[in-house]
Amino acid sequence: MTNRQGQLDNLILQSDTGCMTTIQPPPELDSDWQKTPYSNLLRYKPSRTYFARIRVKGKLIRRSLKTESLSVAKLRLADVEKSERQKAQSLSAVAGGKMTFGDALAVYEKRLQENPAVKPRTKEYYQFRIIALLKSWPGLKLKDISRISPTECLEWSLKNARTCSSSSHNHTVSLLRHVFAVAIESGARYDNPALSAQRTKERTRKVIQLPEFTQFQQLVAEVLRPVNGFAQSAGELVQFLAYGGLRIGEAKYVTWRDCDFKRSEILVRGHPETGTKNSEMRLIPMIPDMKKLLEGMRTERADESPETPVMRVWECQKSIDRAIKLLRIKRITHHDLRHLFATRCIESGVDIPTVSRWLGHKDGGALAMKTYGHLRNEHSQQMAQKVMFSGNPPANVV
Repeated sequence: MTNRQGQLDNLILQSDTGCMTTIQPPPELDSDWQKTPYSNLLRYKPSRTYFARIRVKGKLIRRSLKTESLSVAKLRLADVEKSERQKAQSLSAVAGGKMTFGDALAVYEKRLQENPAVKPRTKEYYQFRIIALLKSWPGLKLKDISRISPTECLEWSLKNARTCSSSSHNHTVSLLRHVFAVAIESGARYDNPALSAQRTKERTRKVIQLPEFTQFQQLVAEVLRPVNGFAQSAGELVQFLAYGGLRIGEAKYVTWRDCDFKRSEILVRGHPETGTKNSEMRLIPMIPDMKKLLEGMRTERADESPETPVMRVWECQKSIDRAIKLLRIKRITHHDLRHLFATRCIESGVDIPTVSRWLGHKDGGALAMKTYGHLRNEHSQQMAQKVMFSGNPPANVV
C-alpha cells in the first residue's frame, strides 16, 4: 500500500490561482479508486469509503471521511477543508518562529465572522469586546504571544475588573483565553496564560423600576400627542411592546399575516435570516388590550397586504424620553416594556412557566422567576393585606 499511497500523493496538485483540483487517477489505480463529480473527493472501492485528498499551502492532506454516503462525505469534506485551512493560517503566522498576539487575534476574528452558528449581534458584541481589550491593555497587539506570562494576564484582569462591569469583564476574559487557544493550536506556545486572569462575580441584578398602571396610561397618551408626524406610529409601538412582551428586534418583523384575529394569537418569527434570540418561532396570545389595538390599526389600514409589517417605526426611544421627562417618571427603554408585560402578567395571576413561554424563554421559568419574581410596591401592599395570623381579613380584601 506504500507505493500505491505514494502514487496517490501526486494526484492532487495546486493550480496557479491557489485553487485545489483533482487530477484523474492513472489507469493502474482505477481498479481501487473511483473519481467523484466533486473536487478533492475520492472513493476507495474495497471499503466503499470516501476520502478527502487536498493540498493546503503545499502540504498534502489525506483524510478518511469515514462514511459510505456521498451526501455525508460532501459535508465532511467541507469541514475538513475548512479545518485544515484554519490550521494552516495559524501555522503561517509562526513560520518564522514568532507569532504576535495580533496574529492570533486576526485568526480568531476570521473564525468568529465565518461561523454561521454565531448570530450577527453576537459577532458585533465581540468586536466591541476586542476593542475594549486592546484599549485596556496597551501594546498587547504587538506582543510576542509566547512571551506573555500568566502574571501579566492576572494583573490586567485585576485592573480591568475595577473599571468594567462584571459581565463585560468576564466576556473579555473569555475572549482572551480563546485567542491564546489559537496560539496553542498553531504551536506558538504550550500553555494558556489567560487561565490565570480572574473573572468576577456577576453583580446582583438591579431592581427593575417600572411605571404604575396609571403612569403607563399617561405615558402612552403623551407619546400619542401629535407633536410630530411619527407620534401615532410611536404610540402604537409602545403599546405593542407592552401588550405583547416582544423584543424590539422581534416586533419590527411581525406582519399582518402573523396576526390571527380568530385565534387571538400572534406568530413571532424574528429576523428573516437569524430568527428570534433562541432561534425558535413562538405564538403569543393577544390580551384584550392587544386585540383592541391591532383591530383598530387594521381597520384604519385595511388596504395593506398581509406581508406589510404591523409596526411603521422600528424604534421610539426619543418619543418615550420626551414623554417621561414631561411626566417626571423614571426613564424606561424599549426592553423595559417587555419587563412591564411580564410583571403585569404575573401580578394578574398568570403562572411563571406560562409567562416564560410567552416571552420565548426555554428554561421552564427559571430566568423569569429570577427576573420578575419581584412585585411592585402597590401590588405587594395589596397582597400583604391578605396575610392574617388572627381574626378575619378585612371585608374589602379580595
